[in-house]
Amino acid sequence: MPPAAPPPRITIVVPTLDEEAAVSRWLPEALRHCDELVVSDGGSVDRTVEIARQLGARVAVGPAGRGGQLNRGAAIAGGHVLVFLHADTRLPDGAADAIRRAVGAGAAGGAFRVRFDDPGRVFRFGAALANLRARVTRVPLGDHAQFATRDAFERIEGFAEWPILEDVDLMRRLRRAGRVVVLDLEVTTSARRFRADGPLRTVLRNWLIWLLFAVGVPPRRLARLYRDIR
Repeated sequence: MPPAAPPPRITIVVPTLDEEAAVSRWLPEALRHCDELVVSDGGSVDRTVEIARQLGARVAVGPAGRGGQLNRGAAIAGGHVLVFLHADTRLPDGAADAIRRAVGAGAAGGAFRVRFDDPGRVFRFGAALANLRARVTRVPLGDHAQFATRDAFERIEGFAEWPILEDVDLMRRLRRAGRVVVLDLEVTTSARRFRADGPLRTVLRNWLIWLLFAVGVPPRRLARLYRDIR
């Protein structure tokens, strides 16, 4: 009987820009869930890159822009499965095994359910809406910790190098390349953007951006409506 094939190697790719605090706090935890960790930095002026290297991550450096940063990180990754993790998002226990089971069953990629690090009722409700949207549309966003097999990622030519909505575009194209799954495990992501601008205002702005994108407004124009919070 031939020996069993080794499990597919997982590379986590983390885009950063002045994320010193988040990298210091959460990168050691991310290392538990992967065979390789890549940080793709967009020109940080703090200690983000230095800390990432000290923690054992491979580092790619280039211009800011999440789509381009994720593509640069994927280009130096050695894993068979790529997980795209925001610096302020934490994977749950069992994440790697769940990803391997999904791709072993034929999924091209997917993501997790999401919850916020704030236990307030409005954030629980917001997470429930986000998870429902992800289930119905099969377009989970970047906060859900998207993943893809390297083969599928390369076939769809990676992320669009847009200032925003690169996560929406990736999942839409990935659905055409194969099956996209939303895993039952939950990642925990920061509610800092919602706290800074207010939950209602943030949700309404996001829905406006998605609506305008759906009717053909270019992402570079829509980026004017989006304020990145760190």
